[in-house]
Amino acid sequence: MTDCRPPQFDLDVLHDLAGDKVFERGVAYHQAGQVEILSVEPRRVVARVAGTEDYRSVLTGAGSDIDGTCSCPAFSDWGFCKHLVAVALTMNDSGERDFLVGDAVLDKVRRYLLARPIDSLVTLILDLAERDGTLLGRLELDAATASDDDDVLLARFRKAIDKAAETDGYVHYREASGWAADVETVLDNIAALVDQGRAAAALELVDRAISRIEEAIEEVDDSDGQCTDLLGRAQEIHLAACRIARPDPVRLGEDLYMREVEGEWSTFSGSAERYADVLGDAGLAEMRRLASTAWEKMPPLLGGRRAKDDFASIRSSVEALMDFFAARDGDTDARIAIRAKDLSTPWRYLTLAQFCLSQGREGEALRFAEEGLWLFEDDPPDERLVTFAADLNLRLGRTKEAESLLWQAFERRPSIDLYQRVRRIGGDAARDRAIASLTARLATAEPATRWSSPADLLIHVLMAEAMLDDAWTAVRRFGATQGLQATLAGASEATHPREALAVYASRVEQLVEAGGNRNYEEAGRLIARMACLREASEQATYVGGLKMRFRAKRNFMKLLGR
Repeated sequence: MTDCRPPQFDLDVLHDLAGDKVFERGVAYHQAGQVEILSVEPRRVVARVAGTEDYRSVLTGAGSDIDGTCSCPAFSDWGFCKHLVAVALTMNDSGERDFLVGDAVLDKVRRYLLARPIDSLVTLILDLAERDGTLLGRLELDAATASDDDDVLLARFRKAIDKAAETDGYVHYREASGWAADVETVLDNIAALVDQGRAAAALELVDRAISRIEEAIEEVDDSDGQCTDLLGRAQEIHLAACRIARPDPVRLGEDLYMREVEGEWSTFSGSAERYADVLGDAGLAEMRRLASTAWEKMPPLLGGRRAKDDFASIRSSVEALMDFFAARDGDTDARIAIRAKDLSTPWRYLTLAQFCLSQGREGEALRFAEEGLWLFEDDPPDERLVTFAADLNLRLGRTKEAESLLWQAFERRPSIDLYQRVRRIGGDAARDRAIASLTARLATAEPATRWSSPADLLIHVLMAEAMLDDAWTAVRRFGATQGLQATLAGASEATHPREALAVYASRVEQLVEAGGNRNYEEAGRLIARMACLREASEQATYVGGLKMRFRAKRNFMKLLGR
């Protein structure tokens, strides 16, 4: 039996989704009777909510599973809005007392329209279309789709594509969803042509749509990735149309190669694999021929080379195609050679070494990793390549070699990860060597600032080793960032209360000087912690001093209990 009960919504979940202020505003909208329920299904409610203007709110789910969309600007900017809250509250208050599923405004209108003669409905729709350009455009496309004349269909769709994708200046964030929705409607109509046996027409039209979307991207605020989604949808339609229309495979291979290699937006990236069933042997052979020709023209990029690459714009795409065909052949040597053609950076050496390792070729992986480290030894060490080579040496039982690589990198560019690695291998001796190395570096380092300190790594190491006395000595000698001092203070309250108190007191001063209730609340929490670290009389004297210095800050005084 169909569930005819209207959905009810969990208030706690609703509150969490909206937040305090938005929830309160939703309550006010509900209590003011600003919600009109248009349609109710077991897990979907459509409503019109009166606000600055009328908004369409669609609430989905039931119980603790709540989602929805709203046409208001706040939903585009922040998500779950007061209108959706108001709709949920209205539904919860109505229940079965007011209506069952199928008894809302749109449901009643639907039953009324079904009882009307078809001629009167046509007249009604045409009257509305005369006043609503969007509706008229949609009806035009539907009429063109029903036409047997391909010339009429193509002309109507071309016009619709151009109109939908037109930006008429810059499309700002709040307008982007509407713009994308119009384009998506046209794409849906093109997709329908494929299902109706007009795949050739759909193929021509989706090509036009892709071009128009790509032209519009620079004029659209695509913060939410809507243009990327539209291009993905268009590519799916293109593939579906190709599978039915079956264009010439060689020409399709050439077209896809150009799109993949020279396309600016990666819409057809990976097309050789995705279109393999349509391309067949002939189309794939054409893509392979074109990729191989381009590949042969590209000079190798060797380690340390910084010369201009005339093929930079297409190199990665052609390489991906070459690798696809080599993988299809099962030729691992060819796949290694393809990657080895560009060894211009440590990262390229790393990816080559990782690939060799993934193919079970440990020796080649280690050779390439160590070659990359050697070729770029005059540059700051690439920690990813260093740790890869060290881990592989350890895996092969070459502990001394691994330790040597890690120490070379640590002494040139130390990091906590490198420290932890040498510590695991070298034990306490490695700890002492690392601390000595870091201390020596600090003798010539720049002094600490509030936001950065060359001593932070040393202090992190000392804290990790529970050498808290030495950590505070390093702070006094070399300085440390404010955040790290706070972390050290929190870790050593029991053993170094005076040092912790000094750090907390300094932070309280900064927070209160900055002002604002959030800062006052954080200051209050620190003051409460300070009370646990000293005698009550000393704490009372400290708080009294704060009250004297900051008596003009009323909200802070309230927090102190004035």
